[in-house]
Amino acid sequence: MLVLIRGAGDIATGIAMRLWRAGVQVVMTDLPQPTAIRRTVCFSQAIVLGETQVEDATARRAEDILQARRICAAGEISVLADPELRCREELRPDALVDAILAKRNLGTRITDAPVVVGVGPGFTAGEDCHAVVETMRGHTLGRVIYRGSALPNTSIPGLVGGPAPFRGGAGAAASGRRHPAPAGGHRGHGL
Repeated sequence: MLVLIRGAGDIATGIAMRLWRAGVQVVMTDLPQPTAIRRTVCFSQAIVLGETQVEDATARRAEDILQARRICAAGEISVLADPELRCREELRPDALVDAILAKRNLGTRITDAPVVVGVGPGFTAGEDCHAVVETMRGHTLGRVIYRGSALPNTSIPGLVGGPAPFRGGAGAAASGRRHPAPAGGHRGHGL
């Protein structure tokens, strides 16, 4: 079985890990320059580094579909820089999971694969996908919805680490372009 996951951030990586551990072949797609924040737990880093490991799973960057299939056949997770999902028609996955978490559907259709799952708000089960997975924190987190939509995006971040006013880091220190540090927090020359 082959599952294509749109997105390779932290939530998508968790989904990929679960499927991979169940023996499913996984191909993931993301931006050529991934925007994930929790990079140490994101398979999107394979696009940047060539390969990355999260727990006991290794993900490798694939340059094309043939290489993606070889990586999967070797028992690893494949990651393509393909935000438009051009690989879908040739890969012909058994299932497609849209885990971009864009808070809206960016083009996923119920006809994209025999089984299509949308993760988070922006999807409607029975219309643009077969099932939706709830991502809102609380007692419905992880619930699979077969008819209808996930809870709408509130645009209010969840309270993690205490009340929001006391967390700090809510805004940028200065205007300009962000240059993330290499993994491990090491700041090399020129960053």
